[in-house]
Amino acid sequence: MDNDFQYNFIKPDHTIADFVENLGTFHNASNEPKEVVVIPDGRIDLFLSQSPNEPFHITLLGLETYPEQRQIPPKTTAFIISFKPIAVEYILQTSIADLLNTGKELSHNFWDFTANDIHNFELCSKKATEKIKELLPVKTDERKLRLFELMYLSKGEMSVQELSEQVGWSTRQINRYFSKQLGLSLKAYCTILRFRASLEHIAQGKLFPELNYTDQNHFIKEVKKFSGVAPKELSKNKNDRFVLLSVLKGK
Repeated sequence: MDNDFQYNFIKPDHTIADFVENLGTFHNASNEPKEVVVIPDGRIDLFLSQSPNEPFHITLLGLETYPEQRQIPPKTTAFIISFKPIAVEYILQTSIADLLNTGKELSHNFWDFTANDIHNFELCSKKATEKIKELLPVKTDERKLRLFELMYLSKGEMSVQELSEQVGWSTRQINRYFSKQLGLSLKAYCTILRFRASLEHIAQGKLFPELNYTDQNHFIKEVKKFSGVAPKELSKNKNDRFVLLSVLKGK
């Protein structure tokens, strides 16, 4: 357990829950950089962060499709809004297709956030919630809402054809929407959701597939693809490198 690395994640207010998965904060209290592995989780993160060597900045991160090692500088404090993909169109009002496995800096006063905000999690969460409430659309395409609802409920296990039939939206149009907004196909996104769901089992020490993987080898191969390590090593989570797994274990 890394006692110098503190984090807290909460569910959003129900009024914004269609668009936001959670709000979080972390702080690297150490005088040393914190080594972490960022793994695909199907969320779009808005990061507000600051450290003694880095001025306050705001970054929008796109979806990840492979694991990446990163360093969190010493004494870094960050606040994170983790959006569901539908928020890209309706709340962020942009496309993140060009941000696959990368991110971009936003203006330092985006949504009127300041450096002081991120040092008070409760107040920052409230400010973020109120801002997102202001941006809530008057009308949302019900097909899109239903599509994402089914994908989350099925943990990415419904086929593209099944999803298309359930929401009354052609597979061609769905894939065009995903490519344009997110930079990847619906099937690729569902695979990431299934991997993320398997993390909950791995966090509980279940190292065999609980979802519809073909077999154990398929499960191991996919876990390695998205985390860089086999399920057994991932479960050990040495030095809390896999922050997402640490959060799941702490539930």
